[in-house]
Amino acid sequence: MLGSMSLVGIPLCFLLFVSSLASGFRSLTFTPDRGTTVNISRLAKGSLCKVCSVATRNCEESLLFEGDVPVSLEFNCPRPENEFRVEITQKIECTTKACGEDLMRAVSRFGPWLDFHRRFTWNLKAWGPKSVQVDFTKGMRQIPPSENCSDMHTYTLKAFQKTGTVLIGKYCRTGPISVAQILNQGSFSLDVPPGLEVQNDYFALSGGEDIKSLAKITLALPRGTSSSELLSPNFPESFPDDDVMEWYFELTDKQSTAIEFLDLTEPRCLKKETAAEYHTKGRRALVMGLRDSQPVQNQGDFSLILRNCEMDRRRAGSPGLSLKLKVTSSKIRSPVLCSVDLKKTRGLSLHVERLKPASQCEMKMNSVIMEKITVPSGGVSQLSFQDCLPQDINVTASGVIGCSQLENCPKGPVPLMVPSLPSCLPSPLNAVTWALRPPPHGTVELTSLPLQQSLPGQLCDDNVIALTEDDGTTIGHFCPQGAIQKVQIHTNVSVTMRGSGGRGPRSSVKPLLMASLKEEIAERYIFTVSPKRDTTLLLATPGWPVGMKSYATVSWIITLPPKMEAHLKFVNLSQPKCANRHTNIRVQRFDNLEEDYSRREDEAADEISVSESFYLNMSNCMPERGDFMVITELTVQKNQLLIIVVSVVAALVILFLAVLVVVCFVIKKKKKKLSHEVSIYNPNGSSFKPGHNGFPKTREDNESHVYESIEDTLVYTHLLRKGAQMGVYTDSDVYEPFTGPTDSNNIQMGVYQAYPLPPQQAPPLPNRPPSHSDALVDNVIYEAQPALDKHNTATMGARLEPEGGN
Repeated sequence: MLGSMSLVGIPLCFLLFVSSLASGFRSLTFTPDRGTTVNISRLAKGSLCKVCSVATRNCEESLLFEGDVPVSLEFNCPRPENEFRVEITQKIECTTKACGEDLMRAVSRFGPWLDFHRRFTWNLKAWGPKSVQVDFTKGMRQIPPSENCSDMHTYTLKAFQKTGTVLIGKYCRTGPISVAQILNQGSFSLDVPPGLEVQNDYFALSGGEDIKSLAKITLALPRGTSSSELLSPNFPESFPDDDVMEWYFELTDKQSTAIEFLDLTEPRCLKKETAAEYHTKGRRALVMGLRDSQPVQNQGDFSLILRNCEMDRRRAGSPGLSLKLKVTSSKIRSPVLCSVDLKKTRGLSLHVERLKPASQCEMKMNSVIMEKITVPSGGVSQLSFQDCLPQDINVTASGVIGCSQLENCPKGPVPLMVPSLPSCLPSPLNAVTWALRPPPHGTVELTSLPLQQSLPGQLCDDNVIALTEDDGTTIGHFCPQGAIQKVQIHTNVSVTMRGSGGRGPRSSVKPLLMASLKEEIAERYIFTVSPKRDTTLLLATPGWPVGMKSYATVSWIITLPPKMEAHLKFVNLSQPKCANRHTNIRVQRFDNLEEDYSRREDEAADEISVSESFYLNMSNCMPERGDFMVITELTVQKNQLLIIVVSVVAALVILFLAVLVVVCFVIKKKKKKLSHEVSIYNPNGSSFKPGHNGFPKTREDNESHVYESIEDTLVYTHLLRKGAQMGVYTDSDVYEPFTGPTDSNNIQMGVYQAYPLPPQQAPPLPNRPPSHSDALVDNVIYEAQPALDKHNTATMGARLEPEGGN
C-alpha cells in the first residue's frame, strides 16, 4: 500500500489563536494548507450566531475558505463551539497505482479546534475507470446510520455517481472489515464530537482493482465462531436502481459461513429481478432469490453480490430494496476448547445456556454434556463448544452482595465491573447482574461514574444500567457520563448492565459503579445531582413511564455551580385522582426553612427558577385511578438577578468614573484660569518669576508683549507722553489710579504692561506676597501713587488731540 495515512491528522496546518473579547465575542485566526478547503457552518437553523470575516466584514451562517492565506474570523456569540461545525476537505487523486498522500497527518496540529464538532473529509478519485482502495489496518465494523461508535470516532464511506451520492456505510474501529474499494470516485470522512481528541490510527490508500460494482467490501472473518452484520447501501433507504454491490469474505481453513437476510424490503421490478449471487473460485456462480434460504459456504473464500432490478418508482411511497446481512462463521465439526478463569472476578458466576434445543450446538463442562453451564466464582473451568453459533446460546454473569446486619456488611464500596471473558466463548457476554441485599431498614448506595437517566431525548449509546426492585419494578435505566453523582435506594436492588441496541456490555478497566450497604434513609429514593454550567438534563420519577408506587417518595439533592441558577419545567406530568393523601411537588433551597414551591395534584404546576442549590421532593398518594409520574427538565444558566446587579454596579462605576473625570477636568481648568503668578519688574525690560532657574528670556523669546486685553488708557499712553513733550498736557493731566472700590472681575489678571519711566527711576517692588484673590491694579503697572484731592481730580483740564494721533 503506497499511501500510508496515520490518524495524526488531515493535511491542514493551522496556526490558530482564540481569544475572548470584552463583549463576549470570540475571534479566531488560522491558515489552511494549500489544496484544502475549510467550511465553517452553523448547526442549528434557529440560532442567531454568525461567523464574520474580519477582512471583508461579511457575516454569514457559514463561510468557506481555501488556499494558504491567513484568515481572521469573529463569532458574534460567546460560545461558537456549540453553534458551528468545522469541516476540512481535501481532494486526492490516485494516478496509476500510487496516491502519494498521507491522510490525517495534521490532526495533532488541529488541537485548538478541539471544542468544535469536526469533520475531516477526503474526496478520492481513481485513475481511469478503476477504483480507489482504503485499507483499514485495525479493521472496521459497520453500524446503522442512526447509531454512533462507542469511542465517538465515526467513519463514513460514500460513492459519487452520475445519479447522485450513495452512502456505502458508517463504520467504527475494530472489526472484520479490512478493505473498502469505491468505483471511480467517492469520499472517506471522520466525524469527531466537541472536546474529544482524535485517537491515533493507521490506514493505507492506493489505486484499487477494476471492479464492476458500486463498491466492494472485504471482510477477514476471525478464527473460531463469530457474527457480523452488514447493511445494503443507503440503508434504511433504497439501494440504487439497477445497481450492484459486492462483499468478499476471506475464510480460514475448515471454517463454515452462513448468510441470513434480515429486515428485507423488496421493490416492484420493471426489468430484471433482485438476486444474491455466490461466487467461489473454481466453481460456477450460484444465484439465489433474496427470500430463499441462503446456502452455507464451506469451500473457502467467496463473494456475495447483491443485484437490484430496474424498480418501479412511479407510485409515491413505492418500496425500494434494503436489507441487513447477518454473517455467522464457525469451524466445521471441530470442538472449540475454552478455559474460563473467574479468580479475578469478585463474587461473579458465569452462566452459559443453550437457547435452541433443535440446534446442533453441543456444550461440555469438564467433558460432561450440559444444557446449561454455570462456572462458579473464583474457579477455573474447561468448556468446549461444537457447532455452536452465537444465536444458539446466551452468556450472562451474576453476583450477590448482601448482609443481615449492618456491622457485617462490606466495610468499603464494592466495585461493580463488567468482566473480561475469553474470546473462545461462542457468544459475547449478554448481561451482568448484581443482587444487592442490605440489612433490614438498610440502604443501597451507588456511586462512581456520574450517571444520566435514559429518557426520550436523552438516550444512552453505551452501557445501559437497569435498576430494579425485587418485585420486578423498574426504578430507571441509566448510563455513564451524566450529572447524577449518587443514588440511594431504601430496598433490595438488582443492578443489570447491558449494551445499547441489544448488544452486550463493554468490559472496562474501571468500575462503572461502586456499591455500598449503609444505614436507613428517610426517603425511598434519593438522587444527588451536580449539573454542569449551561446544560439541560432530564430527571424522571422512579418507574417512568410507569407511575410511582403508592405513598412512595423521592428526592433530588441538586447542587448548582457558583453564580448559576436552575430553571425547572415539569414536562410529561401525569397526576392521579387520590383516594388518600395528596401528591406533592416541593422545591426548597438549602438552609432555607420555608419552601420555595409546592403543588398538589389539584393545582397547576408552573415553571420555577431557583437561584441556589436546592432540594426537589416528590411524593405520591394512594391513587384511586391514574398514575403519578413526572419528567423534570432542569436547565442550568447564569443567575439573571446576579447579572442585573453586576450590570447596574458596573454602570454606576462607569458613571462615577465619568463624573470624576469631568470634575477633575473642570477643577483643573478653573485652577488654571484663576491662578496667577507675580511678575518681578526688571528695569531692563524683561521679567522673570521667583524660584525659576536660568536666565530670563528676551522679549523675542518670551510672550510678555502678548496681552489678553488692553485698557484704553494704556493704548494711548504713547500719545499722552508725546502730548506732554509738546506741552499740551500738564502734570495734572497724568492719569492716576482710582483709589476707591474696584470690581476685580473686570480687570485682566496676570497681564504685565511696561510703564514708561526714565531708567534711573525704577518703581519699588510691591511689599506683599502674591495672592490669587488680589487684583493686578496693585501690581507694578499700576503702582499706587499719592492720592489726588477732589479738586485736582475735578479740575483736570480738557485733553487736546495731539499731533500724529490715531
